[in-house]
Amino acid sequence: MLRIAVPNKGRLRAPALRLLESAGIEPLYGDSDRALVVPTSREDVKIVYVRAEDIPSIVASGAAELGITGRDYVVESGARVEEVADLGFGRARLVVAVPRSSGIRSLEELPDGVRVATKYVNIARKFFEEHGIAAEILRISGASEVMPSLGACDAVVDIVSTGTTMRLHGLVPIATVLETSARLIKSPLVRDDEDTVNEVIEALRSVVRARRHKLVLMNVPDRVLHEVLSVLPSMSGPTLARIEAPEPMWEVMTVVPIDKLSKVVFEAKKRGARDILVLSVERVIP
Repeated sequence: MLRIAVPNKGRLRAPALRLLESAGIEPLYGDSDRALVVPTSREDVKIVYVRAEDIPSIVASGAAELGITGRDYVVESGARVEEVADLGFGRARLVVAVPRSSGIRSLEELPDGVRVATKYVNIARKFFEEHGIAAEILRISGASEVMPSLGACDAVVDIVSTGTTMRLHGLVPIATVLETSARLIKSPLVRDDEDTVNEVIEALRSVVRARRHKLVLMNVPDRVLHEVLSVLPSMSGPTLARIEAPEPMWEVMTVVPIDKLSKVVFEAKKRGARDILVLSVERVIP
């Protein structure tokens, strides 16, 4: 039985469950916040709901073979796990932030003995040591943004994605500690030849790859085929099929990275492609 640890709440929970469902692993009890270990649509896979910050240690111990959590929690825990995939969601920065009213705008302006509130104690301590700043690290478990206004600290180290919450509390980031996103991690106790684990890893990776690509189909007159093909990226090569039409015509199908999609479609159309369709891809398996 393969166990996958998933956050029981927070910003990573919903996208993690959507990813699993896209890979054919759906909780049988739905998105319940009461069940802690639930069966899935696969008889050989269970989901274990735990705190996101506990997942690295749980996976390292072998209590779960796989886990989905933020890179920030993996680094903070120091747990011996293998990061097998960047899942592409939950992107954010761990930053040092100070009250806007302090006038401080860089690390160099922080005084020795600065009081820093954070739940990322290990990361923060190492960061300030590396920058030669003598900081007093205060461990907190709740929201850190309010701590400076209460006089409990001079700065915070916390996650920021949009920055709205920090601005609301009058804080301004002055340094980035690390970039984070959701990661798929594997227990070091899992053997390399465990087929179920490897199958699930590849299924999740294939869904992540697919989200970065689109399937593009177009009709291309034979007279401009080479010009259109010259601007089409593809995995191994575009697929061509002759179309029965009054004018010699080809159907061309290819897979295009999302970041190149607009330019590719524009250039293909400019060279004579027509009837262009852009479709979603469920999985990409090299």
